[in-house]
Amino acid sequence: MTTTATLVTPHTTRVLRCAPEGPAPAGESAALDLLGDAMGRDAELVAIPVERIGEEFFRLRSGVAGAAAGSALRDFVYEANRGRRLWFVADDGELEQRLRPTE
Repeated sequence: MTTTATLVTPHTTRVLRCAPEGPAPAGESAALDLLGDAMGRDAELVAIPVERIGEEFFRLRSGVAGAAAGSALRDFVYEANRGRRLWFVADDGELEQRLRPTE
């Protein structure tokens, strides 16, 4: 996957932010390339806009978003957002809010 990405640092977290335009990640190789790019830039997180995600991802039966064929997408999103590895956020502002240190 060719990425046009920039490194930003909201609240001391290094985020590789992909541009909205460009191809969707297609397969394991593209995901590994993106992770390699992130690691090469010392990024802790990768932010991929929904415009870059193929529709296939959102069809749970495809197995791309998880092996939860019988579950609703909103349940998957809810559970993902409770964790620390995968989040679905509305925009950069919500991502920055999630990264804000707790006091």
